[in-house]
Amino acid sequence: MTSIYQFFKRALSGGHEDFTKGSIRISVLLLAIPMMLEMMMESVFALVDLYFVGHLEHSSFAVQTVGLTESVLAFVYSLAIGLSMATTAVVARRIGENDPERASRSGIQSLIIGMTINVFIAIPGIIFAEDILRLMGSSAQAATYGKTFTQIMMASTFIIMLLFLINGIFRGAGNAAMAMRSLWISSIANIILCPILINGFGPIPAFGLTGAALATTIGRSFGVVYQFWHLFKGTHKIKVFLSYFTPDTEQIKALVKIAAPAVFQFAIASCSWTFLANLVATTGGDEGSAGYQTAMRLMMFFMLPAWGMSGAAATLVGQNLGAKQIERAERSVYVTAKFNVIYMGFVMLLSMLFASPLAHFFSNDPAVQEIGIKAVRIMASGYLFYGVGMVLINAFNGSGDTKTPTWINLFGFWFFQIPLAYVLAIYFNLGPTGVFIAIPVAETAISIAGVILFKRGRWKTVQV
Repeated sequence: MTSIYQFFKRALSGGHEDFTKGSIRISVLLLAIPMMLEMMMESVFALVDLYFVGHLEHSSFAVQTVGLTESVLAFVYSLAIGLSMATTAVVARRIGENDPERASRSGIQSLIIGMTINVFIAIPGIIFAEDILRLMGSSAQAATYGKTFTQIMMASTFIIMLLFLINGIFRGAGNAAMAMRSLWISSIANIILCPILINGFGPIPAFGLTGAALATTIGRSFGVVYQFWHLFKGTHKIKVFLSYFTPDTEQIKALVKIAAPAVFQFAIASCSWTFLANLVATTGGDEGSAGYQTAMRLMMFFMLPAWGMSGAAATLVGQNLGAKQIERAERSVYVTAKFNVIYMGFVMLLSMLFASPLAHFFSNDPAVQEIGIKAVRIMASGYLFYGVGMVLINAFNGSGDTKTPTWINLFGFWFFQIPLAYVLAIYFNLGPTGVFIAIPVAETAISIAGVILFKRGRWKTVQV
């Protein structure tokens, strides 16, 4: 027990580690533990909102608004994740080459890119919030009800972008514990503020659904302040100075070259999820949409820690390629995939057994509960393949090969998943159930394609 405690303490301390040497299993776990805990808290972040929102007076409207807004924000997440993956790849490669100053400068240039792009997303999102909800399949009444929530969330996209990108810098440097702590601060603040701002407390009035948006935005802001404090303080191998915020054309071009396909890669996936959400709303109504969004939140609760674990592959591949340790980089991916499959197998079992109590806990609407239970069980059937697929995506991106997973996503989501979901839902008259079935089928195909392309080894030759 003492050894386990010391190991966890080491993993969570964020100390100086050389991931280009020593045991690969130890390296994976040192990175995976804080990354999993980071994503676990992010999943709690989402479920806290869902719980309190799901018990408001107009719960179906509220849950639908949160879910549809998240579907729209998925595009912002795509940008943030794509840029973050490029940032991680470049920073990790520079750290592997033992050049922390260039790593720090590259990381800051990614923030400049992200903030500039986000201006063109946030402002239209605030202005056309109600129209966006209607376009996503919301009824006129539900769109009016959720307008303010969506406006606040669109305004907060600057905070979301910073949170993702700065954590990408820390992960690339091998300091996953710092990324974890920043998200924990955000999530804990949200958990505290959510019931206060939604339901009211003492002199603080009840803001209802709007309170959920305020709590989320304030919580994330705390995390960003914490991140900047440590960037300027010089924690671990990364230290930032104000002069680094001057745009560097060459570094911006290099980052954009990697980030563009990465952004497109995640945008493809996110737009696919947006289409599926719209298809469910169209064929299943407000209750069907709310049930699907409940299931998706539960699915993300279990899958985000797995995504965190798979992030270890990105850091290890990037740093080991930078250190010319190609075989070690490849073995790191296999070890990470093995751990992730074990975790996802356990999660699949839990989802199958406890779908009903989970759905009942997060919604008080019987119609929403019924659809949510069905969705959770069907989508959980593909969890083992999800586990492998996400590790391979992170491995490709960590090497700087962002094009390969982009093509995989394009064909897997747009040329397979969406047509399959549409045919099952509309032509076979399965409604939302057809959409649920298409998800694990497509994810399985995507994972198989990823394994084949990973073995071909193009990712080993990418220059960053």
